[in-house]
Amino acid sequence: MTSFIKVEGLYKSFGQQTVLENVNFRVKKGEIVGLLGPNGAGKTTFIRILNGVIKPEKGSILLNGMDPASRGDAIRKISGIVTESAGLYHQMSGKENLELFAELYGVTDKNRVTELLDLFDLNEHRDKPVGKYSTGMKKRLALAKALLHKPDILFLDEPTNGLDPDGIRMVLSYLKNYNQETGTTVIICSHVLHQLETICDSFAFIDNGTIAEQGTLIELEDKYVQHVTVKVKTTFKPKEKHYLGFPCRVLGESIVVFDLPTKNDIPHLLIGLLKTNPVYSVTIMNNDLQSIYFKVRGYK
Repeated sequence: MTSFIKVEGLYKSFGQQTVLENVNFRVKKGEIVGLLGPNGAGKTTFIRILNGVIKPEKGSILLNGMDPASRGDAIRKISGIVTESAGLYHQMSGKENLELFAELYGVTDKNRVTELLDLFDLNEHRDKPVGKYSTGMKKRLALAKALLHKPDILFLDEPTNGLDPDGIRMVLSYLKNYNQETGTTVIICSHVLHQLETICDSFAFIDNGTIAEQGTLIELEDKYVQHVTVKVKTTFKPKEKHYLGFPCRVLGESIVVFDLPTKNDIPHLLIGLLKTNPVYSVTIMNNDLQSIYFKVRGYK
């Protein structure tokens, strides 16, 4: 499949400070991609370059066949952007905000505002001033605003900052459902890795101004997780520090942790355990997104 976004050899500096260097990046149409990394890694600058707000010194970029440096206006017409500052008018109601931006975006569908208020569960608050909205409601209204013109791509910069767990779950659920229904390409910029693990199709880790790694969770796991640590809830109580040749230790009541050479050893371990003890749950502890990211960055 042809890349919807293709970046090669991107370089950007501000004065003497190099912000992005030799960035290579691919996104397929309809993907949700998590752009992950610590604060100051260059995520926001990269997003601003992709939608043509600032220009790089070197490198080539194509977004839907267009170069943001020369076709920035055209790219922004097919883009929806949500930043940490939602860009809403707090003295106006939610409905009035959406109607204003619909006019600015040239949206002619008179039902679009109502559709989005319904989609983001804001209809009962439509006439309330946005200044009285909760943080979660403002985030949802900002997403509705970004989707007014049915963009082909959505750029989200820290969309869950300031939200409680229920708000985070709600916003990410809306995004996933919208992506599945419309095929909109989504780039989510965040440093909170665990939040994005279940909704992203692939991940790009940005560190020290470059893309250190990119791939699906399965691809990254195959590359970076050789030895696996498995937590087993069972009645088995090891008398030795090894079982079936695997190092083991008791983590808590009814929980034993095993260190295995590969995930392919898990069936052998479970067959042995089940001969004498029930097994209630099995969890690999070191193949989550955060564990993989630290491996990408060189942490043991």
